[in-house]
Amino acid sequence: MTGFEDLTALGQSFVDDPYPVYERMRAQGPVHRVRTAASGEFWLVVGHAQARSALADARLSNDVRHSTGWQDDGGNSIGLNMVQTDPPQHTRLRGLVAKEFTSRRIEALRPKIQRIADELVDAMLPLGCADLVESFALPLPLAVICELLGVPTSDRRTFHNWYLESTDFTRPEAAATAAQAMTGYLTELVAAKRSEPGEDILSALAGRLSEEEDGLTPEEMLGMAFVLLVAGYETAANLLSSGTLALLRHPDQLAALRGDWSLLENAVEEMLRYEGPVETTAFRYAKEPVKIDGTVIGAGDSVAIVLAAASRDPKRFPEPDRFDIRRDTRGHTAFGYGIHHCLGAPLARMQGAIAFRTLLERCPSLALDTEPADLRWRPSLMLRGLHALPVTFC
Repeated sequence: MTGFEDLTALGQSFVDDPYPVYERMRAQGPVHRVRTAASGEFWLVVGHAQARSALADARLSNDVRHSTGWQDDGGNSIGLNMVQTDPPQHTRLRGLVAKEFTSRRIEALRPKIQRIADELVDAMLPLGCADLVESFALPLPLAVICELLGVPTSDRRTFHNWYLESTDFTRPEAAATAAQAMTGYLTELVAAKRSEPGEDILSALAGRLSEEEDGLTPEEMLGMAFVLLVAGYETAANLLSSGTLALLRHPDQLAALRGDWSLLENAVEEMLRYEGPVETTAFRYAKEPVKIDGTVIGAGDSVAIVLAAASRDPKRFPEPDRFDIRRDTRGHTAFGYGIHHCLGAPLARMQGAIAFRTLLERCPSLALDTEPADLRWRPSLMLRGLHALPVTFC
């Protein structure tokens, strides 16, 4: 373990490319004490083996009440969701979602995802150039998850803008204001689903609002709506933009994929490993002193596991900074590990495969319309996504 490090002080260079910092940390040890302006001091776990172990360690709780600063630690949380709970509450909440988020329901979305992807490309191509985030990577998964959950079309971009503000660790006051706005919106949306239910997942879950043992409390329902909506589109949007960038910056890999579509599924996995949409987990809190690779995490301390660093650990992935769509990607941590493994992983993978093939087949001259060094990433320590991705089609 090294000494204390202020991540906020590292500035935009760390936001745009955190991997050299994680590489330096990992070379010195797998566990580090850091701070940010928004969250204060906490521990980072950056090694692959240690990350997988920490993700499965029941002594590291997702319940903020185990934090020494639980009254103000844990960020701008909205309601109470699966990410913030431990068994048996987590088991109950995840089970309720799993009943609605079935593989059959997800697979039934395939034609709709293809139609949306085609419509978005239809709109982009005549322009000759576009911001791929704004024109493709964001609207595709946003439309899919909002239809799945029953969020009105007119509200989608407003909610997204609130969410971006709420995750900005460099502006904690603005983040808190945005979180309050989202809370108010989701409270009204859940009430509307209860009074006039539809065929969507939020309506089904709102129908389980009950004081009964297997029901949802109002706080749980609010948290469920938030985490399903955000996790359902934000991570997928980041995958689509980051994955496209990785392909465009590695033309040999792009050519290999276009020449052999049987590589598509593994290419998506390599995108997830190389530039995953989730940089760090939500905080875990040590219920008791926990030793990780010789470093003792104190009871009540906050811990974030850096999924992005774990997926580039050379002890697990040879030449981890090399983008290779043929590599063995097994063991990457993009979707987490253990009981909190991402429930929406199958949907994200399906959307990615459809979107990348559609984009690359229909845009044979797709190219970056800026220098890679000029691209900027959003200032969120938890999620990793581009502000914009300028591209040309001719």
